[in-house]
Amino acid sequence: MNEWERGQQIKNGNISNRILLTPASLLTSPGQEHPVWTALRISFMIQGRTKMFLKNLLPAPWKPYLQSVLESPEFESLSRFVEAEQNTPGGILPFPDQIFSALRYVEPGSIRAVILGQDPYHDENQATGMSFAVPNSMETKPPSLRNILKELASDLGIHPDPKESDLTGWADQGVLLLNSVLTVRPHSPLSHQKQGWEEFTDTILSIANSESAPSVFVLWGAHARKKAPLIDRRKHRILESAHPSPLSAYRGFFGSKPFSEINRELALFGRTPIDWSRISRIKGL
Repeated sequence: MNEWERGQQIKNGNISNRILLTPASLLTSPGQEHPVWTALRISFMIQGRTKMFLKNLLPAPWKPYLQSVLESPEFESLSRFVEAEQNTPGGILPFPDQIFSALRYVEPGSIRAVILGQDPYHDENQATGMSFAVPNSMETKPPSLRNILKELASDLGIHPDPKESDLTGWADQGVLLLNSVLTVRPHSPLSHQKQGWEEFTDTILSIANSESAPSVFVLWGAHARKKAPLIDRRKHRILESAHPSPLSAYRGFFGSKPFSEINRELALFGRTPIDWSRISRIKGL
């Protein structure tokens, strides 16, 4: 195999060794590499690194279920897009190590409820990788989260510590807090939609549908309701209502009593109800 053929094999993923030698035909003078070969060599290296950007961040328990997705051209394109956005001056939200937080807390077989959001909060120090959640340290909570906690108080009489808002206490109990788009450009809502995240998270929902014991899927708002066909109603329970946003909360979210309804359905499935008073795994922060 000559060096050009070897380069093509590396490009196609058939050779794992990334150390490339330069064919004599592409040397402009002794020891000097031709610019064309330099560009090709760098391109091959970038392709390998970029393809791994999101894959390396994904929690290990989910990888076996996503193997075909992770090897697909669509996922590679998504990974390239997210990495390119991360390398811009503004970067992305949430930080890369938090992109898959929802999946890190909840493994496929431990799901009890899924609460679907749209895309991450787009202001600094808000997005955590879980739908509707913000860090406990954030003093002014987002309006949608405030309305969720207001409904929690109305539904179950639970008044959580005002400092608690990261929802890790729910995630620890098997509540998958999943957005349909997992990254965003700062101050640009929906800026990462239609780049491949929707298809990826649809696959996550399909895995939750097939791999989890009977669970409750919570679809707030028209966007989330479009995901209902991915869920087997014969096996699971779907709860639908208006979105908790201030723009729609009074059109059916308030008074819907989702938390008691989730626990009622879990009890009918013979599963342990969720302690909704456990907002955060770390109390008082």
